[in-house]
Amino acid sequence: MTTLVVSAAASWAMVGLIWLVQVVHYPMLAIYSSTAPTRAASDHQRRISWVVGPLMALEGVTALALLVERPAMMPAWTAWVAAVWLGVALLSTVLVQVPLHAVLADRHDPQVARRLVTSNWVRTIAWTIRALVLAWVLAT
Repeated sequence: MTTLVVSAAASWAMVGLIWLVQVVHYPMLAIYSSTAPTRAASDHQRRISWVVGPLMALEGVTALALLVERPAMMPAWTAWVAAVWLGVALLSTVLVQVPLHAVLADRHDPQVARRLVTSNWVRTIAWTIRALVLAWVLAT
């Protein structure tokens, strides 16, 4: 049960963070990075890593733990659904957002900045669904 609660707490922390990034930070980064593109993107990557790194690691470990040994009240399908949505978010991070950040760290590109904002909806939705699944398990 502790693993489920920790997993849900980490997931909800990421939901709050990803919605803040989606609605506030990325749109601002897309606009303001034109004045200092390398600094804006580099500062974002350096600073956000201290927040998201531990949360992502905690989510990954607890998602795997729940697949191996879940509480009796947690149906197997919910552990798998939550893990798949975490996988979607993490794959999007590695395959889409990190490369886009790398481009923006090199130069300001309005199209790349827009792609960063629009493609981030994948992570926003994935983390939200994951957190809702875990909340549903805890509520039932």
